[in-house]
Amino acid sequence: MKVTEDILYVGVNDHETDLFEGQYKIPNGISYNAYVIMDEKIALMDTVDKKKCDEYLANLDAALAGKTPDYLIVQHVEPDHASSIKAVVDKYPNICIAASAQALKVLPLYFELDLSGAITLKEGSELCLGSHTLTFVSAPMVHWPEVMMTYDMKDKVLFSADGFGKFGALDVEEDWDDEGRRYYFNIVGKFGQQVQAVLKKAAGLEISTICPLHGPVLTDMIPHVLEKYNIWSSYGAESEGVMVAYVTMHGNTGNAARKIAAILEEKGCPHVELTDLARTDSSEALSQAFNYGKVILASPSYNTGVNPIMSDFLHHICIKNYQNRTIGIIENGSWAPSAARTMKGIMAELKDITYIDPVVTIRGALKESDTEALNALADSMLK
Repeated sequence: MKVTEDILYVGVNDHETDLFEGQYKIPNGISYNAYVIMDEKIALMDTVDKKKCDEYLANLDAALAGKTPDYLIVQHVEPDHASSIKAVVDKYPNICIAASAQALKVLPLYFELDLSGAITLKEGSELCLGSHTLTFVSAPMVHWPEVMMTYDMKDKVLFSADGFGKFGALDVEEDWDDEGRRYYFNIVGKFGQQVQAVLKKAAGLEISTICPLHGPVLTDMIPHVLEKYNIWSSYGAESEGVMVAYVTMHGNTGNAARKIAAILEEKGCPHVELTDLARTDSSEALSQAFNYGKVILASPSYNTGVNPIMSDFLHHICIKNYQNRTIGIIENGSWAPSAARTMKGIMAELKDITYIDPVVTIRGALKESDTEALNALADSMLK
């Protein structure tokens, strides 16, 4: 596939892997993107996961048409992009590896490579291929510390490493936003400050095309994607409405969650995202928690604490720097309610969290007498 006249796509789709990074469900697969810049000097832009190495090398042969590449630019050392490097070096022993100083330190952890002739890339350094001159943009912690993005001055193409990517193979049509958001918050979400720094650098470049390492090549969608990344990395609310995230053991807390969702809808809430945490993929639940600015957490008490599924959900949002949110709590406890106290304890270190008081406490089954407290919680959430 041609990205531009001189830039070719040589990546692959993966429909065999069921869990990305061993934890995130990818029902529509994943793409491992790699590119070739054809010029007087030929540059390979990253490789692919070794499980797809043979297919990648076949794509590379077709693109090169008998020519020999001069450079292998390693923007990101994570194995889903770098574990075919040794195969490329074995096939083209004279190829020169170019990467950031940190990347060159990390590569030997995965391969035995002779890096004595490697080029160390720095912020703003340039590499001339002929008519194409590449300049490099440091992007530490987006999402590993060694990441270096690449900008082609001629075609105005930004090779963005793991930035601006999404889940899903390229032979599947799906909305960019949902899988882009799920990808962002689960993979990059903790590092909003670092993403903001990269966005500021990108604002100084004239970009006609973005070539990420996962997901589609971006052209017309660039303003939309940059807007989303600005919202996500500044931890702003993307959608109006309320997420009601609940766990239920015997159906009673679930009844309370459904009741508050119905009340919110009756009161004109723009959207209510009702999420059963036990039956929703954790990466999707986390994505939706960042999608909305207001969240109601409903959980039974459990072993003088909180239900483990709710605890796990809160752990995931905490390690992704959850912030700038309004949270209401519904707890259930027959004899010693402890869920609310435990949930607030888990979230104690989060920044800019506003709790709606008082907590709604359900004792056993949901009763008509609980309706007043649920209405009050809904009113407070909608203010």
